[in-house]
Amino acid sequence: MTDYFPGFDNHVSTEAVPGALPVGRNSPQKPAYGLYAEQLSGTAFTAPRHENRRSWLYRLRPSAEHPPYTRYQGAPRFAAGTSNEPLPPNRLRWDPIEAPGPGTDLIDGMTTMLANRDPADLEGVAVHLYAANRDMDARAFVNADGELLFIPQLGRLSLLTELGRVDIAPGQIALVPRGVRFRALLPDGEARGYVAENHGALFRLPDLGPIGANGLANPRDFETPAAWFEDRDEPFELVQKSLGSLWMVTLDHSPLDVVAWHGNLAPWRYDLARFNTMNTVSFDHPDPSIFTVLTSPSDVPGRANADFVIFPPRWMVAEDTFRPPWFHRNVMSEAMGLIHGAYDAKAEGFAPGGLSLHNLMAGHGPDVASWQGATNAELKPHKIEGTMAFMVETCWPYRPTEYALAHAQHDYDAAWNGFPKATLP
Repeated sequence: MTDYFPGFDNHVSTEAVPGALPVGRNSPQKPAYGLYAEQLSGTAFTAPRHENRRSWLYRLRPSAEHPPYTRYQGAPRFAAGTSNEPLPPNRLRWDPIEAPGPGTDLIDGMTTMLANRDPADLEGVAVHLYAANRDMDARAFVNADGELLFIPQLGRLSLLTELGRVDIAPGQIALVPRGVRFRALLPDGEARGYVAENHGALFRLPDLGPIGANGLANPRDFETPAAWFEDRDEPFELVQKSLGSLWMVTLDHSPLDVVAWHGNLAPWRYDLARFNTMNTVSFDHPDPSIFTVLTSPSDVPGRANADFVIFPPRWMVAEDTFRPPWFHRNVMSEAMGLIHGAYDAKAEGFAPGGLSLHNLMAGHGPDVASWQGATNAELKPHKIEGTMAFMVETCWPYRPTEYALAHAQHDYDAAWNGFPKATLP
């Protein structure tokens, strides 16, 4: 049996023990082996059929079996509140976060950098950085506020979820749906990267419009795991993020005990190298929307609650064109990260593992060195290689956390110093 099933939003049926899945029933009177039938709904029951996401789980114990939650005292920089002070409309940039202390797992090593909207609004997005050096062993995590998009930058992650195991490395991404419990292992002993936490409409593939039926991210390249479970009767800590705060409860067993499941709400992984990049073959640098991998729509058509956009290796062939991203101001807010290599609009200061923020209407674009290089370049076909940058764009202005404001680069604005004044006749 394959470890992964292809397809985005496909209905999958998978069982780790033969005969565990019921036939012709979702909730039979007596499920096989005494398992408990439980539905996990990622959308409202009455959502349109083409948007309805839910899965039926068949598990050793119902997830409702747990004592009361209490406040969790770990993860000092995760789920931190944003600053309530007036926010200057400044561009901000950060170096990679420092290495964590010994024995720091994925959850305790998470740092919330940017956020917007209250999770209770069912809108908005947050951006976190993680740095970890310890496996999550007898503890798991669940996010009631939103789905989590993992973007590794250094080191592999093995996400052991209720619905299967998802292994990813830098250059790949993985999504854990809202409400799915998981724990993270570090096959390389340490890991660092980014997490986009989406509180709004579920991430989906963007419509292709005039592009046609093919291109960008193809549904068949998304991989959903086969059923896998843990049968561990021992104390297990479960940490939950709910309404922006962290809570914990101690169970007497592993909560990753789903023996079989079927449905279309599930974790998945995707290799960014499979993205079919579109670009101009005549002139002008196109809008970055052509690099959209995933989108979370808002209530306003064409205005995204969140977009996940990448800037991958690609050919540049435009004639009589300034090829890097042009100077611009727009109504969307852009949080950018760098997985590896260099970003073609910044000569220095933007390192892999770092982050930048250009909130709505903040003027930005190439720095002086990048502008000079692109302005004077010989325009022949050129392939940008050895790089992978990304952007989590949103229609809601980001508010940095107090930690983020205190640790921003102090001289980022200097990147735009020294442009010569245009000379008129």
